[in-house]
Order: sequence, then structure tokens, then C-alpha cells
Amino acid sequence: MGGDRVLLALFVGFVVPAETAVVLGGVAAEQGRLSVWLLGALVIAAAIAGDSVGYEVGRRAGPRLLRSRIAQRHSAGIERASDTLARHGGPAVLLARLTAFLRAVTPALAGVARMRYRTFLAWNAVGGVLWGVAAVAIGYLAGASWETVATQVGRGGAIVVGAVVVVGVVVWKVREHRRAPQPASSRG
Repeated sequence: MGGDRVLLALFVGFVVPAETAVVLGGVAAEQGRLSVWLLGALVIAAAIAGDSVGYEVGRRAGPRLLRSRIAQRHSAGIERASDTLARHGGPAVLLARLTAFLRAVTPALAGVARMRYRTFLAWNAVGGVLWGVAAVAIGYLAGASWETVATQVGRGGAIVVGAVVVVGVVVWKVREHRRAPQPASSRG
């Protein structure tokens, strides 16, 4: 049963981006379903620990991973991230928190580059705190207006669905008309 939970956690981690999960957690905290302080602490700890694991993976297996097929497909982005990391060091680790791709690859690249772990950890911790607080706060603030949003989405959603159906029917009819054999033009 433990293995099933690990697989489920991995699946959810790939399907639900961290930002989405944290923002939804913030909404739940605003609604009183969980402690915002506990959520914030867990998010920050997980962000810092997760990147520390990424750093260690990069340090130990990085060169081999960079030769993988998936890394080769993203070689241009990885090269830019490596260059930025080499030029800017710790501040690059902090700024990598701003984009999902860089947030995912920078810890491993820092490990591959043999950045001092203490330097990496210090900048990673600052980035983890800033990112965690911001993501939880966004969810918490969104939760405060959730009822208003839900009401508007209910009405607006019906309008959007109706518009999508109308556009779909029009597109279908236009395509059907274009595919229909055209009568041969009469020659005079």
C-alpha cells in the first residue's frame, strides 16, 4: 500500500503544479479548513528541501542526466540557465523561483556546477520563503473573494458554454460545407 501512495503522490506532483496546489491550499486556509501558518511552514520547508534534493541529484548524477534524451530536447534552456548560474551564482538561484522551468532545473544545475552547498542553501532558502509566502498569500486572498467568484463563474460559465457551443456548430457547418463536393462548373 505504501508504494501505491508514493506513485499517487508522484502522479499528482506531475499533474498538479506546485503553485496550483499551494494556491488551493491558501484558499482552503482562508475558509478555515487548515491553518495558514502550518500550510506556509510546510510549503516553505518542502520548497527548500525539494531543491536541496535536486542539488544533490545534480551533484551526484548531473552529467549523466544532462546526456538524457529529455535534457537534450531542452538543451537551449538548460544552457541559458547554466550560463546565468555561472555568471550570477546565488542570486540566480533566488531568481530561478520566478519561472517553473528554471525552478525545476536550477537546483540540479547548481549541483552539477559544484556551487558551494552553503551558498546554494542560503539563496534557495530566501527564494523558498519568498515563493512560499507569496503563493500561500495569493490563495488566501483569493479565498476571501471565492464566493463572489463562484457566483459570477456560475452565470458567466453558462454564457461561455453557450458561446462555445454556438462557435463549435458554426465551425462544424463551415468545415462540412468546404468538404462537400462542389458541382462542376458548366462550360458554355
